[in-house]
Amino acid sequence: MDFETAQELLAEGMEDLDVPAVAADEGRILVSHDVSTMQNHFQSFLAERGDSPGLFLIPQSVPISVAIEELVLIWIVSEAEEWRNRIVWLPL
Repeated sequence: MDFETAQELLAEGMEDLDVPAVAADEGRILVSHDVSTMQNHFQSFLAERGDSPGLFLIPQSVPISVAIEELVLIWIVSEAEEWRNRIVWLPL
């Protein structure tokens, strides 16, 4: 499992609308707490580009331990291709 934080991957001041493109260009599933706008940004990105590794949305109210457990379980029992072009809310 290979994670990069937004600070590591994104240019400072980057618009949220551009985040799905950066994740897709890096071949990464996007994991976000931005449940209010990222879903719309992701759908717009898919409509424009048509392909993404996927989006996992995790509300801030989900304890970090639960989020980590869910992500590790997904990583263990599935293939990245299963999440392609999907929006998934965690916990499952």
